[in-house]
Amino acid sequence: MKCLGALPLAIAFGAFAWAQAADDSKPATTNLPGAEYPRVHSDLRVTFRVSIPNAKSVQLMPGGNDNGLGKGPFDMVRDEKGVWTLTLPPAVPGFHYYWLLVDGFPANDPNTQTFFGWNKECSGIEIPDKSLDFYDVKDVPHGDVRMHWYYSKTTQSWRRIFVYTPPDYDRNVKARYPVLYLQHGSGENETSWTKQGRANFILDNLIAEKKAVPMIVVMENGMVASKPGAVQESQEGRPARRNAAFPEVVVNDLIPMIDSTYRTLTDREHRAIAGLSMGAGQAVQIGLANLDKFAYIGSFSGGGARNADLNVEELKKKLRLFWMGAGTVEMSRLGGGKAMVEKLKNAGVNAVWFEAPGTSHEWQTWRKCLYDFAPRLFKK
Repeated sequence: MKCLGALPLAIAFGAFAWAQAADDSKPATTNLPGAEYPRVHSDLRVTFRVSIPNAKSVQLMPGGNDNGLGKGPFDMVRDEKGVWTLTLPPAVPGFHYYWLLVDGFPANDPNTQTFFGWNKECSGIEIPDKSLDFYDVKDVPHGDVRMHWYYSKTTQSWRRIFVYTPPDYDRNVKARYPVLYLQHGSGENETSWTKQGRANFILDNLIAEKKAVPMIVVMENGMVASKPGAVQESQEGRPARRNAAFPEVVVNDLIPMIDSTYRTLTDREHRAIAGLSMGAGQAVQIGLANLDKFAYIGSFSGGGARNADLNVEELKKKLRLFWMGAGTVEMSRLGGGKAMVEKLKNAGVNAVWFEAPGTSHEWQTWRKCLYDFAPRLFKK
């Protein structure tokens, strides 16, 4: 009788074990330590869960139409204890912004890290890509990411930058290094390329594999750079970026400070500038206007220069590389860059066009762009 009585218990335990095995989800790597949700399933579905007992409605809002989580807002479902849950269909691999709408009020998910995007601190989630590992943390020598404050005479203010130094920078104290100035997109800041873009790990891995030369990478805030007293009007109802003086900051303040503070190679042949989206436009503008300072220019998901701005003969003599790239999904609005690259190539300029397959205006595109762009720099 005891054996028979134990049978239902065994069946129940077996069902429980099967259910546990069936749920192969794992906490997202972007969660706060110890937080179980959001959870990413093996098929890349994502389950979000948050306790807000007094809320009447909770929705999940992805950041933008190009977000790989889908076009929200998505309604979450409340249980009897006030825990709200939502499972989304398989997400696009990569990093995605999101936030919650609690009774219509935007709030961050208390379970996740925050990332500066959309002009505010946002929740974010990393969806793993099983086919890629070039931006993962690996067992290789790692460089440092240094937070550095300096005073800008142009803006008459203190500015914060982040500087990546390669793994051997502090050991090989006689060595000098080339510099890549790397800019973020609109609504982001100087933290974005390392937090969202994982640029330091991309460079660590490329350098360890001897695909890229060791280099210093400088990341500034291209959103805020105005002169004292300057008034910039908003455009199309959006707040003014207040960054009209950014080219002057880079040329007159940032480059001299970097060259006097870090062990850099100070000639134009060892200096590059690149950026994504808004930062791509800044990189092209600054680079083309200062070919005495930059030999390499990279535009990730950004527009190119106007044909009238291009002195092809000067580019042939001075520019070592003009690189443009975008995700295939965003090509409908960025295809002009590809045509410009072809025009430059036909004229004898070393120009490269790159397409990230299957991605749009998002960090997975820009990670892939950096992975292709960086190995082309500073080689004889």
